[in-house]
Amino acid sequence: MSFYEELKERGLIKDVAGDEEVIKDLLDNHSISFYWGTDPTSDSLHIGHYSSLVTAKRLFLHGHKPILLVGGATGLIGDPKPSAEREIIDKDVLNKNLQGIKKQVAEIFDNKALVVNNYDWIKDFDYITFLRDVGKYININYMLDKDIIRRRLETGITYAEFSYTLIQGYDFLHLFNNYNCIMQVEGSDQWGNITTGIDLIKKITGRDAYAFTMPLVLDKTGKKFGKSEGNALWLDKNKTSSYKIYQYLINSDDDLVESYLKIFTFLSLEEIKEIMEKHQKEPHLRLAHTTLAMEVVRDLRGEEELTKAINLSEVLFTNKFKELTSEDIKEVFSDMEIINVKLGTNILDLLVELKASSSKREAKEFVLNNAILLNGDKINDINYIVDNNSFIDNTYIVIKRGKKNYYIGKKEI
Repeated sequence: MSFYEELKERGLIKDVAGDEEVIKDLLDNHSISFYWGTDPTSDSLHIGHYSSLVTAKRLFLHGHKPILLVGGATGLIGDPKPSAEREIIDKDVLNKNLQGIKKQVAEIFDNKALVVNNYDWIKDFDYITFLRDVGKYININYMLDKDIIRRRLETGITYAEFSYTLIQGYDFLHLFNNYNCIMQVEGSDQWGNITTGIDLIKKITGRDAYAFTMPLVLDKTGKKFGKSEGNALWLDKNKTSSYKIYQYLINSDDDLVESYLKIFTFLSLEEIKEIMEKHQKEPHLRLAHTTLAMEVVRDLRGEEELTKAINLSEVLFTNKFKELTSEDIKEVFSDMEIINVKLGTNILDLLVELKASSSKREAKEFVLNNAILLNGDKINDINYIVDNNSFIDNTYIVIKRGKKNYYIGKKEI
């Protein structure tokens, strides 16, 4: 199986711009410069970006030369969203975001990828020159035919957003002329911007450029991963812990786990096939899900972080909460409300205060039915009183109700 065929088998190629046989030959038999880009709308990339970066890394490992473009210029405008205009980002915030993303890209590619900022060449354009040297090559009807622009015309689109595709198209031309970059690799939602760049290159230089798009990676609800969708898993471990990524992936939908293995991991297709065969024979062992979680966390965060994520998962699975430190608790339950707890609080009042029950009557039923664990210990005494020994690290109480409901209290000082 050729390299190009493997990319297709992994589901990493949706559409191609240019002669597919030429693209196949370039990827299989040559060493080319290609680029992938993103706007710095946050100080961290997320797992949706990571799917594209993993594809770019596959090309890199096959001998191709990656250029990672961070849109310092385009980020000031914002790529048109399907439904509404993006919020304008302050320059200082954008520059902070840019530095964070550059650091992450450098780590993923071991400092072997060229990282560029389109602000470096766009800032030197004056308005008239840009319209003359770029704008005159793109017909207005051509732009109106772009899917994202056509959809936004119904609700309204600003001239700034309308012009976005010209700037991104020029990015490709600039990289083509200055870095011999002949291919762009992006998510399928960038198709309109990609073809603008290819058309500019053809009209201005008379030469061909190429591209392929990757299908957008969706979660189990059918939404793409991202900040705007509210389901971002950040690559920055200070924003999303390794434990959270591990847990998300190990709980992936059964229908998605094989495709996630092909997209997110560097396991061979043969290895993935073998894993899926074993998984289908004993699905309760969740081999495919565990392998996915381990491979991604290891590649993204390293062996130490993977070990920590596995250990934390094991502690929660076995209810050994007393083995957790305060820092562990903050990491594991980072997205939960933490409520102050006073010494001397009765267990029934505690359950109501932590919102583990709606009333003391319901709380009493939970306790008497052995449905409550406090720091991993079963509580069946309705007269239990919170004292200093009730806190892990003299700081936190972890209440578990049933199999998956957690509530966190913090000692009030």
